[in-house]
Amino acid sequence: MSCMVSARVESAGIDPWRLGGELWGVDARPIRGGRVAGLCFSGPNLVPLYGNASALRCFADRALRRRRVCSSLVGPAEQVLGLWDELESDWGPPREIRADQPLMATDVESAVSPDPLVRPVRINELDDYLPAAIAMFMEEVGIDPCLGDGGTGYRARVAELIGGGRAFARFESGQVVFKAEIGALSSRVGQIQGVWVHPERRGAGLGVAGTAAVVNHLVRTMNRTASLYVNAFNAPALAAYHRIGFQQVGQFATVLF
Repeated sequence: MSCMVSARVESAGIDPWRLGGELWGVDARPIRGGRVAGLCFSGPNLVPLYGNASALRCFADRALRRRRVCSSLVGPAEQVLGLWDELESDWGPPREIRADQPLMATDVESAVSPDPLVRPVRINELDDYLPAAIAMFMEEVGIDPCLGDGGTGYRARVAELIGGGRAFARFESGQVVFKAEIGALSSRVGQIQGVWVHPERRGAGLGVAGTAAVVNHLVRTMNRTASLYVNAFNAPALAAYHRIGFQQVGQFATVLF
């Protein structure tokens, strides 16, 4: 549930400049034993990890002290939707609310055969990989990641994933026909994101076998639990992930701006 934030904290600590955001904690009483009653990350995304209604109101008050800078609220559904109730009158309307996103995980190798042609992308393949990454982003998020800066920032992010060995693809004649990435990577969990199959190759099983290859890399090579979250209305994706061996372990929600 906390992989997106714990991965940042493990690598950067909690200094806001290095973390790329702020980690907010709240407690009605003096902190005892290093525990807080609520925890939220405020950065490119606003991620409320846990907290009751009182904690969520505190997070909302803090967020409303300045203009909105996050592109989404994302995280455990109860916290995200509760925090949105507090923010909606000031921040609404959103572009989209995805209220039911099963959070899935597996700590064993795939139950289906992985695609042997799926491999880590090499940095010299960035230009071949980038169009697929952009197409995936536009399908999934609904906006062009190149808007604003002509794609400089998104290209740098994709290059960072490739450089870290966390972008995977199957190439055919230099074209990406399957791709996926390990977005957040903590000491225990790798979160798979950006699963995409070329439109002309959909329905041929590339998504299942390709994702299985990434799962096996995480579980066997990196000794991590593989995790992802998916929209509940995406029945084909849910069926594919269950075939691979994923089990639902929680529920996420996302509010997109």
